[in-house]
Amino acid sequence: MANLNMLNAAKAVTSATNPNWSSSVPSGIKTTAQEANDALTAKSGQSGMGQKDFLTLFTTQLKNQDPLDPVKNEAFVAQLAQFSQLEATTGMAGSLDNFVSSQSGQQITTSANLIGKKVSVANGPAQLTAGMPVEGIVNLPTGAEGVKFQVFNDKGILVNTQVLGSQTVGDLKWAWNGGDDAGNPLPDGVYQFKATAVSQGKTTTPTVSTMASVVGVSQAADKTVVLQILGGKTIKLADVTRIDG
Repeated sequence: MANLNMLNAAKAVTSATNPNWSSSVPSGIKTTAQEANDALTAKSGQSGMGQKDFLTLFTTQLKNQDPLDPVKNEAFVAQLAQFSQLEATTGMAGSLDNFVSSQSGQQITTSANLIGKKVSVANGPAQLTAGMPVEGIVNLPTGAEGVKFQVFNDKGILVNTQVLGSQTVGDLKWAWNGGDDAGNPLPDGVYQFKATAVSQGKTTTPTVSTMASVVGVSQAADKTVVLQILGGKTIKLADVTRIDG
């Protein structure tokens, strides 16, 4: 139930009470408005009221208004409208929170289907298994006069170099067969890749995206779905641009 800070309103009710009637009340006897105010103040750690408290205070205000100078109907209607609007807004916010939470849970459940599949990982490692080719993509927005690929093992040692000629604008797909410069097969493991391109007389190091296997799915504190990639890297689901079965 929405809460509305009405302590100041309670004070306003007391001040609006007929002064002549108030002065005639014996010492030690509290008015209804004072009782409502004290009840609110006594609530530990709570500085507002719910709908029931609001209506109690509202009716008390009606009972204790000065009959010679009553509060206008428009003022009462405005108070009720403000309370209803606040209650509706709070209810809507709660509904949206519940919707977001349910969607987050559904997203991580759906993402679990990616486990065992390969996704595109920017600057990520790739697993060499049984000599199966490792594939990757390099984006060349201006093309290139030449491109060099370098392969490093998990210790950072350069094990293979490939030099390609002129390339057109767009994605350059490449594959590494798992061998060293002499063509000898390298052991299974995790390898890293680096590309160097020469375009329009400038040397750049474009991002190399490799296809890596998903081994796990988790959810960050901000509800972002994160994929664990074989080789230790993690990426956000939103950053995945390609999925292979």
